Amino acid sequence: MEGKPRSAASASDASSALDDLVASRIVGQQEFARNLGLSVTDLVCFAYVLEAGDSPVTAGDLAVRAHVTTGAVTGIVNRLERGGLVTRRPDPADRRRVRITPVPAAAERVRAVYGPYYALLAELFADYTPDEIAVLADWFTRAGALTRAYLEESC
Repeated sequence: MEGKPRSAASASDASSALDDLVASRIVGQQEFARNLGLSVTDLVCFAYVLEAGDSPVTAGDLAVRAHVTTGAVTGIVNRLERGGLVTRRPDPADRRRVRITPVPAAAERVRAVYGPYYALLAELFADYTPDEIAVLADWFTRAGALTRAYLEESC
């Protein structure tokens, strides 16, 4: 596949476009969360539980990921559990800890809300070559790591 011609852009142009994307994603996350009956923070934590797949997460994992206290995570997990989104299971290695896993039907609810959006993203990615997508994925991954590190150091 051959890439489409692209307009020249500076790092400042890219940063401005990123700011616009992030702002749109914040609004989108608020709407997705509202459609699921969740707060944005609860949705972030549930997304992390889903991303973990077959590796259940702990409350401490969620606290780090969502950048909240372990006390706040207790409330988040309580709400997710009451909402039928997650279950808690004792950690076989340490009975004081619990492992949090998604309820399969809840994962389907989230996919139903996000599915149309991700279908549109897939169409957009189809306009890029595999090499261009590799650059985008690399940049997103590195920018995400940089952002998480900055939050840990500065907030």
